[in-house]
Amino acid sequence: MLQNKKNKKELMRKIKDEVVALKKSPLYKFRIENKNLPVIGQGNHDAEIMFIGEAPGKNEAQTGFPFCGASGKILDELLAYIGMNREKVYITNIVKDRPPLNRDPSPEEIEIYGPFLDRQIEIIQPKVIVGLGRYSMEYVMRKFGLESKLGTISKLHGQVFDTTLPYGKVKIIPLYHPAVAVYNSHTKDILKKDFEILKKV
Repeated sequence: MLQNKKNKKELMRKIKDEVVALKKSPLYKFRIENKNLPVIGQGNHDAEIMFIGEAPGKNEAQTGFPFCGASGKILDELLAYIGMNREKVYITNIVKDRPPLNRDPSPEEIEIYGPFLDRQIEIIQPKVIVGLGRYSMEYVMRKFGLESKLGTISKLHGQVFDTTLPYGKVKIIPLYHPAVAVYNSHTKDILKKDFEILKKV
């Protein structure tokens, strides 16, 4: 088990090294010019639950940690609501570098960074993958054979989809991105109900 953990750590470090040197990314120059950091992920490498956001924001790019700003506080609050903390889960984004002005990631950026996320999923082998926001919902569902079930995040949030990956059965759960609750407390109530579903799973 210790050897396994060591291997996982090494594999994650390799991903980080590759992202740091990713000059082909259109976001690389923006990262260097603004002295930003890539945001690889944070949490338990043996986590049963993996949360996937879209791309880092300003706070994340300054610290190198995912979900450490206003959205992160809401995510922490939601995890606490179901009796869980960050140490037990793994949190990452599809895109590992911050897009300018916190804009949505482009299809090209998702295509460039997606393979790193795929490798992270292979390393961690979570039993539950939570897509936070429509971009991560679409990426994960397309990637894992659930394309025919795709719809809007407003229709699919909180639903549980079963799929099978090479390492076993996995549940995919799309949720609203916590950022929506920063400005709309009504959405936080919806997120809480969705997290109750996550707790049951």
